Amino acid sequence: MSDRTSPPTGRLLVSGCDVLRVPTQGECEILRAQDIVVADGLIEDVRPTGGPFGPGPAADVIDGRGLLAVPGLINAHTHSPMTLMRGAAEDVTVEGWFNDRVWPMESNLTPADVRIGARLACAEMIRSGVTTFADHYFFPEQIAEAVVETGLRADIAPTYFSSRGEEALEGTVRFAEAWHGRAGGRVTVSLGPHAPYTVDDGDLRTLAGHARRLGLRVHIHAAEHLEQTQSSLERRGVTPIRVLHETGVLDAGALIAHGCGIVKDDLPLLAEYAGTAAVACCPKVYLKHALSPLTPIRDLLSAGVAVAVGTDGAAGHNTLDVWEALRLVALTQKQAVRDATWMTVSDTLRLAMRGGARALGLQKEIGALEPGMRADLVLTDLSGLHCRPLHDPRAALVYSARASDVRTVVVDGRVLMRDGRLLTVDVPALVAEADARVARILDTSHGRAVQHYDP
Repeated sequence: MSDRTSPPTGRLLVSGCDVLRVPTQGECEILRAQDIVVADGLIEDVRPTGGPFGPGPAADVIDGRGLLAVPGLINAHTHSPMTLMRGAAEDVTVEGWFNDRVWPMESNLTPADVRIGARLACAEMIRSGVTTFADHYFFPEQIAEAVVETGLRADIAPTYFSSRGEEALEGTVRFAEAWHGRAGGRVTVSLGPHAPYTVDDGDLRTLAGHARRLGLRVHIHAAEHLEQTQSSLERRGVTPIRVLHETGVLDAGALIAHGCGIVKDDLPLLAEYAGTAAVACCPKVYLKHALSPLTPIRDLLSAGVAVAVGTDGAAGHNTLDVWEALRLVALTQKQAVRDATWMTVSDTLRLAMRGGARALGLQKEIGALEPGMRADLVLTDLSGLHCRPLHDPRAALVYSARASDVRTVVVDGRVLMRDGRLLTVDVPALVAEADARVARILDTSHGRAVQHYDP
């Protein structure tokens, strides 16, 4: 098993770039003509350009003139190996998506498939400026190896259904014990019960107990849409969020995927756990499946709950492009509350950076370009015609920027992409291997499925 067990020891200087400053509150701002000094994987200084670099070994210098440095984007909820199913489940209902397409296709997956799908996802995310992602999937060891190989940062939750039995539950715990903190801290682990409607209360309590014992969080789908909440109320008399409270999941610390079905009565409960509870909003998939309402971001933030931006898997979102997702967050939230002054460009950028870091429990390490933070940064080029004239770079990032505007990506002080060239992935070989697997994975004629969707 490959593993880079210590952080990088080299020195890096990003010279002459503009820098996006993302405060915990208030307006983001652009710091002009700065040098970012990196040592041992940490940001040592952000200062006006041209100063002395100081003692130490020779540095790798990146010319950042004409570019804007931003904190690496954080994809707060995805299923990375589902890149292999991109575009294979379109124009169907939620039930049809799960029962007729995706869960039957997932029954075909081998560990090797998952490794290839995860590597493909990592390459796509690096190219679009994502430096950290929160994953939720099967064969988590294969995803972890892909993260180690490609140099990204990830929090990996092994998907668990109660139908898989006690041995599978114990396997998820063993994975957490073996992998949390590996690759110099770039790989962290959350426990991953799929959802309250696929994991029984006893297993939720058991996994919450393991999470507390190990100091981990729980990444879970809950209250994904309002129909799920209504179904839970009819069947059990409580909402899915109340189930998470009663089983100890909220107490352990929870990253809740989607949360579109969070209702008013859930908000005081979530506020009790505001320090460790977070919700990942993935708006494109809600639009594709014609789901309403959307994640109640304004209410959640008012309750002190962290909200982050995610893409979900590529089988639903089609891309792992967080620029696209954050743009849709801004647009749909303005429409949802009928307030054009809500979800400002600064607020949107904060969700994708600081919000994502807090959702993963990594707010002291990533999400901002400040001394003492891990050196996860992205250089973007806003000189394209779609961004000109550049009156406000912050607005351009939210409403105009494309994944193709990303030029250079650094994670933990290591350059993963430089001037548009991926350094840790052989893209042609990877694509050829992925393409060779697709026909077998998409074959659903066998009638099997990993689970049946009936929340």
